[in-house]
Amino acid sequence: MLDYDVVIIGGTITGIYAAITATQLQGRVALVQPSFSDFSSTQGFHHNKIIGQIGNFVEQIDHKQQFGIYQGNDDSGDIWVKFEEAKKYADYVVSNQLSKYEPAILGALGIDVIFGEGKFVDRPNLAFVMKGRHLRSRTYLLAIASQPIIPPIPGLTTTKFITPQEIKQLSKLPQSLVVIGGDPSGVEIAQSFSRLGTKVTMVVKSSHILGKEDSEAAFLVQAQLEAEGIRIITKTEVSQGREIDDKKWILVGNEGIETDEIILAAGNKPEFESLNLEAVGVRFNNHNLLLNQKLQTTNSRIYACGDLVGGYSFSHIANYEAKIALKNILYFPIFKVDYHGIPWAIFSEPQLARVGLTEAQARRRYGENILVCRQYFKSIDRTQILDKTTGFCKFIGHRNGKILGVSVVGIEASEIVHIMALAIRQEIKMEAIADLPHIWPTVSEINAQTAAAWLRQKREGHQIVKDWLENLFHWRRSFF
Repeated sequence: MLDYDVVIIGGTITGIYAAITATQLQGRVALVQPSFSDFSSTQGFHHNKIIGQIGNFVEQIDHKQQFGIYQGNDDSGDIWVKFEEAKKYADYVVSNQLSKYEPAILGALGIDVIFGEGKFVDRPNLAFVMKGRHLRSRTYLLAIASQPIIPPIPGLTTTKFITPQEIKQLSKLPQSLVVIGGDPSGVEIAQSFSRLGTKVTMVVKSSHILGKEDSEAAFLVQAQLEAEGIRIITKTEVSQGREIDDKKWILVGNEGIETDEIILAAGNKPEFESLNLEAVGVRFNNHNLLLNQKLQTTNSRIYACGDLVGGYSFSHIANYEAKIALKNILYFPIFKVDYHGIPWAIFSEPQLARVGLTEAQARRRYGENILVCRQYFKSIDRTQILDKTTGFCKFIGHRNGKILGVSVVGIEASEIVHIMALAIRQEIKMEAIADLPHIWPTVSEINAQTAAAWLRQKREGHQIVKDWLENLFHWRRSFF
C-alpha cells in the first residue's frame, strides 16, 4: 500500500500552498522541506516589496505641498528614513505572513512535514528517499525554489554581491548601489532604494529594462526611473568585478564604477541535479524539465510547477500551476494549464501590468488583422484629482472585437488589469467593455474609454459603413 497520494518536494510558498490545497481535497500529503533553517526564508514573501512600499510613502510625502500639506516645525522640509527601523518593520510583516505556515500549523492540517534532503529511486519501486526512508506515493509534485543565475563575470563571485531574495541581509542603507539586470525585481529594488536616498545605477544588456514587456510601456517606466535620478546603462554588460581596499568595483565598458553594494537581478534557474531525476525517466531540454500541458514530466507520476516551468517568477501563476497539477494528481489527468488571460504586474511606480499578447507578439501572429488603441491617464478625472497622470492603457484587439492583449502602465495598473484578464479568459469582446458603465470618478474608467476609442478607430476604418450611416441620417433629416 502506498503511503501518500502526493509527495510535494520543495521549500517554497507554492509547495506549501499545494500541500494545503491537496489536504483540503482530502488527499494524504507529505511536504518535503530542504531543512528546518530554510523554512523561515521560504521564497514568496520578499522584503524588497515592503521596502518598496516604504519608498513609495516617502515619494508621496515629498510632494505633499502641491496638495497644500506642509510639514510643521521644520523649515528645511527634509524627508528621511531610518533604514534599520524600516527593515525591522519589513521583518515583522514577513514574520507575520510566514507564521501561518509553521510546521505545527501545517501538521494540524494533516500534512506530514519532513525536513531534509533526498532523491528519487526507481527500485524496487518509484520512491523519494530521505535518510534511508522511502516515501512512496502515487504521484510527486516538484515545487522547489530556483536559484539566481550567476553570469560568468570575472571576479563577480568574490565581490560579495547579493540577490533580490537576500535584501534582508543588508544591515544599513547603502549610499550607492549597482543593480545588474533589468528584470522586475531589479527594477523594483532600484526605484525603492533610490527613493530611500541611495545613489543607484542599473546595468542592462538589452536596449531597455523589462525586455519581455511591451516596449512602449517599458520605456515609460525607464523614463520615470531616470527622472528620479537612477542611472541606467543599456546595451552593455558588466565585464569584471573586483574588491579593492574594501570597496566594490565593477567594469562596465571602459568605465569603472565604485559602489557600496551590488545586487544581481539576472533571473533565476531551477536546480534539481541532486534529485536524481534522470534515473527515474525524467528528461530535460537544455537543462529545463520537459513538461506537457498537464504539467507532467516524462515520468507521468512526477509533476512540476512554479519556477521549474519557466517565465517570470510570479507566485500567483505558480499557485495556478499547482492547482492544475493537483487536479490531475488527485482526480484524473485531463486538466491542462492555460496561460491565456493570466495577468501579472511589476510594482514599480508607475506600475506596469499586462495580460495577453504584446503588440509585437500580436502583429507576428495576426498581421494586419489587429487594431491597437491607447488612452492616457491624463484624460481620467480620478488621476487628475490624485495628480497621478503618468501612463496609458493600451488595447490590442482583433478586428472582430476579440481582445488579444492589454498593457497598462500607470497608477493602480495591477488592479485595472484584472477585469481585462477576465474578459480575455471568458472571451468577452471589446463592445462589452465599452458598454459597461464604470463608476465615476475611478481610475478603472480608463478601460471603458480605451475600449470606446478602439471601437471608434474600428469604425473609422470601415468607409462603407461610414458612408451608409451618413446617407441614412441624411435621408432621415430630409423628412423634417
